Amino acid sequence: MARPLEEYEKQIGYSFRNGELLETALTHSSYANEHHCASYERLEFLGDSVLGFVTAEFLFRQFGHLPEGQMTKARAELVCERSLCGFSRQLQVGKFLRLSHGELATGGRERPSILADVFESTVAAIYLDSGSLEEAKKFILRFIRPAAKEQSRHGFRDYKTQLQEIVQQNPGERLEYTVVKETGPDHDKHFVVEVHLNSNVIGRGGGRSKKDAEMQAAREALELMGY
Repeated sequence: MARPLEEYEKQIGYSFRNGELLETALTHSSYANEHHCASYERLEFLGDSVLGFVTAEFLFRQFGHLPEGQMTKARAELVCERSLCGFSRQLQVGKFLRLSHGELATGGRERPSILADVFESTVAAIYLDSGSLEEAKKFILRFIRPAAKEQSRHGFRDYKTQLQEIVQQNPGERLEYTVVKETGPDHDKHFVVEVHLNSNVIGRGGGRSKKDAEMQAAREALELMGY
């Protein structure tokens, strides 16, 4: 590889021995289909597992006071689409993505689901290229550590439960979560969910599972309500 991605390597703080691995980590399926090359989907699958393990270990070691249920909620929030998209934006991932012309025209460089996926594929690429967990862990904790610190300041929250408790203070009010969009193949689904208070939309969220999307919709509702 002619090293066109040196800037991205500087952003992530890791220099690749196998440059093609990094190219693949940044290649969307739309580009791969047009150019007959590999996309980041397989790397994303592996990166999801590495990210989940490193985050779980970090919470286990650093937050010994948290019971299992709260650690599960904390991990879900730290690795949700919204969080990973934010991490990728810090890295300016959009500049380096390889997308088809159609995907570019529809805003693919800023699409939260793509940015979240590429954070995971980058994790996997670092893990495979380095041949050990340590380099991937160093990269992950650069983002997870400050995010967990920020979360712990406000308490690790279950946004759906918090929203339900607030709504229940007014008898007769009813919450409902509705899937308004579902895209992607079975192994890489993306859901968009709206949360309704009676007949009014009060929040909208996206995620790779309905549960994640519901949690983000509840989070947006709470933010709009001033909580």
